[in-house]
Amino acid sequence: MTADTAAVQHDEHPAGVDRPLEPVEGYSSRGRLERVLRRGEFAVTAELNPPDSADPQDVYDRARVFDGWVDGINAVDASGANCHMSSVGICSLLTRMGYAAIMQIACRDRNRIAIQGDVLGAAAMGVSNILCLTGDGVQAGDQPGAKPVFDLDSMSLLETIRIMRDNGKLLSGRKLTSPPCVFLGAAVNPFAPPYDFRPYHLGKKIEAGAQFVQTQYCFDVPMFRSFMQKARDLGHTEKIFLLVGVGPLASAKTARWIRTNVPGIHIPDAVIKRLEGAQDQKKEGKQICIDIINEVKEIEGVSGIHVMAYRQEEYVAEIVDESGVLKGRRPWVRQARSTDPIERIERGGVTDIPAELVKSAHPSDPPPDGA
Repeated sequence: MTADTAAVQHDEHPAGVDRPLEPVEGYSSRGRLERVLRRGEFAVTAELNPPDSADPQDVYDRARVFDGWVDGINAVDASGANCHMSSVGICSLLTRMGYAAIMQIACRDRNRIAIQGDVLGAAAMGVSNILCLTGDGVQAGDQPGAKPVFDLDSMSLLETIRIMRDNGKLLSGRKLTSPPCVFLGAAVNPFAPPYDFRPYHLGKKIEAGAQFVQTQYCFDVPMFRSFMQKARDLGHTEKIFLLVGVGPLASAKTARWIRTNVPGIHIPDAVIKRLEGAQDQKKEGKQICIDIINEVKEIEGVSGIHVMAYRQEEYVAEIVDESGVLKGRRPWVRQARSTDPIERIERGGVTDIPAELVKSAHPSDPPPDGA
């Protein structure tokens, strides 16, 4: 059977991978991620390391490491206040390929006029998921002299896009002829003080419009259990889909550096000691990630995981596979067809994934944005 005559995959538009799915009553978007979550399937999302490049092939190569293993790919928005290919640009390329893009929007660099325009443009390109972030301060990046904007924050950004989608109008009151059909997300950090406030902060984001959340890296499962218990008591888990942030640590040295230098990431001493005692620290870091997934997936109210394998994207498939979270389900995978629009854009069609490409990207950058 040729690629052109192959059966259409689950959650794929029969007219082409670049087309949004048919609308479903009661759903906010026409995207794949929302359908996976609303069906009660355990979802997996991952973060694409953005290139310092204007070559679309760099995005295509990095996206392919996730084929068949994730339900959505986050396109980060100048993470750590460092400039890379834009989130909206990456989403443009991902949606042409049929991937379920999650466009991150940080409030640091654009005012409400530019952000609302980006939302409309992204929705027109087929972006069905938007993650709203305040963004890291410019002092965290490699161009600290840049002027920050912060016209909105993550909360008001959620409200802005919700108004655009549900009320069909811009903040100015001007009506939209076609509102953006998007599934709204936010970031939460259960591991940053004040700990008791974090479940209430989640509630505020739900009120603002968040429908799914991705957490900061989870390395402390007992602390996360406490957060989830309070979130359940407050009724939050009945209103939102929560994906736990997980990721492998390359070494004890890396873990110590992250704990010291990256605000908001909590790594217990026990995790670092386990890495230090391992003969192969990178392999142990991957196993710690798998062990954490196996614990958090059993916690009531957890709807999925968000894998942030920073500079280790080639391990995402192994982590997801060995954790068993998919339970035999295979997320959408790109299949080359001569009729796909992307085949006329890519150089040379589908190629093998150069592992060194994802391993060597951005050694000086901190991990992705928090809330």
